[in-house]
Amino acid sequence: MRHDIEFKTEDGTTLRGWHYVPGGDGPKFPTVVMSHGFSAVKEMYLDHYAEALAGVGVASVVYDNRNLGASDGLPRQEVDPLQQIRDYRDAITYAETLPQTDAERIGVFGSSYSGGHVLVVAALDRRVKCVASQVPLISGHRNARRLVRADQFAGLRALFDQDRRARLRGEPPMTMPIISEDPAGPAALPTADSWSFMSATHLLRAPSWKNEITLRSVEMFGEYEPGAHIAYISPTPLLMIVALQDHLTVADEALAAYERALEPKKLVLLKGGHFDAYVQDFHIAGTAVSDWFRQHLVTAG
Repeated sequence: MRHDIEFKTEDGTTLRGWHYVPGGDGPKFPTVVMSHGFSAVKEMYLDHYAEALAGVGVASVVYDNRNLGASDGLPRQEVDPLQQIRDYRDAITYAETLPQTDAERIGVFGSSYSGGHVLVVAALDRRVKCVASQVPLISGHRNARRLVRADQFAGLRALFDQDRRARLRGEPPMTMPIISEDPAGPAALPTADSWSFMSATHLLRAPSWKNEITLRSVEMFGEYEPGAHIAYISPTPLLMIVALQDHLTVADEALAAYERALEPKKLVLLKGGHFDAYVQDFHIAGTAVSDWFRQHLVTAG
């Protein structure tokens, strides 16, 4: 069963999303908190993961990140990873208040950018009893160096500086497209599969998604290092799902980070690329996620 929800963060921003509650016996269920990746909104297949969890007796709180989709927040279309981490923790606090939530059995799930967020959240917040991180960003600096050609990096840095000076003068943040059909065109996610997946999903099921992001979001991406926290997650059980052909949040960085994680942990490998986990490989990824939370939140509870 799915209900629309909204809740306020500590700074008063309203975030909106869905609360999924399993059928059957209750009244309290283990609950997983989840939000989406860089610029993405909840309609971009997070409902499939929440439904899979409900099928194994796990509730979920699913929400749009601030400044995006149905959630409030300014400036619109800005992605601040550290603020999103704080919002994850506020969402956990909100989940604790729901009468259907067993507050002793809370987990977090994230994918792509939020796959990095949940590594940080699980390392810092011991209310989290289980974590699943799918195709995660590990190092913003190293990943950016893989996505942006070396001869273009100085020009991008100059744009960051220009934007910073303009904001100090009171001008609105500069923006850029998230995806581009032209591989050489300016885009925050400059890969062909980013264009294919996000443009198609926007038309099919996510009309609130916008192909725009603040330039400052891209600068913050390059400063973000969620993989630095991975060794501190233990003893919280960690599931990592890595797509071997992922060249957006590159697979070798995720695999190296997994080796730095301590037990208990589990690695699931997908043969495809970054976005395949949501659709064509969902039967693998979704089953792995639901089995992991069932094992550590339902059976172990």
